[in-house]
Amino acid sequence: MKAMILAAGLGTRLRPLTDEVSKPMVQLGGRPCIEHTVLLLKAHGVHDIMINLYYKPELIMNQFGDGSMLGLNINYSLEKELMGTAGGLKIVQNFFGDEPVLIISGDVLTDINLTEFYNFHKKKGGIASLAVKNVQDPREFGVVLLDDEGKITQFQEKPRDVTPISTKANTGIYIFEPEIFDYIPSDIFYDFGKEVFPDLLSKGQAMYGYETRAYWCDVGNLDVYKAVQFDILAGIVNVDMPGKKFENCIWLGRRTDIDPDTQIIGPVFIGEKSIIEKGAKIYGPSVLGSGSIVGKNAVIKRSILLEDSYVGDNAEISDSIVGKKQRIKAFMVCENRTLVNKASFEDFNIVGKNN
Repeated sequence: MKAMILAAGLGTRLRPLTDEVSKPMVQLGGRPCIEHTVLLLKAHGVHDIMINLYYKPELIMNQFGDGSMLGLNINYSLEKELMGTAGGLKIVQNFFGDEPVLIISGDVLTDINLTEFYNFHKKKGGIASLAVKNVQDPREFGVVLLDDEGKITQFQEKPRDVTPISTKANTGIYIFEPEIFDYIPSDIFYDFGKEVFPDLLSKGQAMYGYETRAYWCDVGNLDVYKAVQFDILAGIVNVDMPGKKFENCIWLGRRTDIDPDTQIIGPVFIGEKSIIEKGAKIYGPSVLGSGSIVGKNAVIKRSILLEDSYVGDNAEISDSIVGKKQRIKAFMVCENRTLVNKASFEDFNIVGKNN
C-alpha cells in the first residue's frame, strides 16, 4: 500500500504561526507535525509516500528530501492552484497504479493503528474505508451514520445549524481501492467529503467506517495547538519525541546546556542546543524548541517557545506562545499572549498583565 499525505492547505485558522511556516510544519513535541505522520506511516510498513504541496512547499521538501534518510521513498506534487482533497489525489494517479491508496492529513496528530485499519478495509471489501471517531461536539466535522455492519449510510458536512446525524467524525484518514480514481474528474477542484463520498453513496458503492479510539486531533487553532502540545507531554498520544526522557517527565534534546542552579518541574520538553541559564525556573507543561535560550532568573510557566527563541534575564512568560526567533526583553512579563511576528519584542517594555 502507498500513501498520500495531504499538505497543501493554508492553515489560516492557525495564524500567526502559519504566517512563516505551513500548517504541517508547525512544531509539535519537538518535531514538525507532518514528521509525526511520516513516522507513523513508516512504523506501519508504508514506505512509498506522496505529499501534495502548495503553500511554502520548500519547507517540507527541505525537511524530508527524497526520504532516503528515513529509509523511505518520498515524492512531491506541487499544485499551482489548490485542487481539493480528491483533485490533488487525481493528479498523482500514476504514482499509485493498481495498489490501495491510504490518505492521511499532514496537519493532524494521531497514533491510529494503520495496520488494523488496513486489515479492516480488506475484510469489508468496499471501495472505501473511512476512519471515524466519536467526538463530543460534531458541529465542526463531517459526520457519518453507520449501520450495524459498519457500512456508511449517510454523510453530513459540518452540521453547525442542524441536528447532527451522529457523533462519528470523519477523521480524513481513508483507504481506497484503485477504482476510486474512476469517480474523480481530472483537472478540477474536487473534494472527498462534499463530492466524492455522496456520489459513491448515490451509486451504491460500499463504504465502511472504521471506528477508532486512537488519539486524533486536527490542530485547527491556537488553543488546540497548545492543548495538543500538552497532550504529548502527558503521554495521551503515542508519538516519538526527540531527545532523552529523564525523571519527572523531563525530555532533553542533544547538547542542551542547563545550569545546575535551575528549577525544572515537568512535564517539560527542551529541544537540542538550548541554553537554560542560572536561576531560571521552568514549570510544566512547557515546550521549548531547539535553540531556545532562557536567561538568568527567567520564569516559564505553561508556555511554548518555538525554535531559536530568546527570553531575557528576569522575564516571566506564562500561558503563552513565543514564536520562532522572537526575543523577549529582560524583565518583560507576558501572560496569555501569542508573540509571533517579524518585529523584535525588545522594542517593548511590558506585555500582558502589567500593560
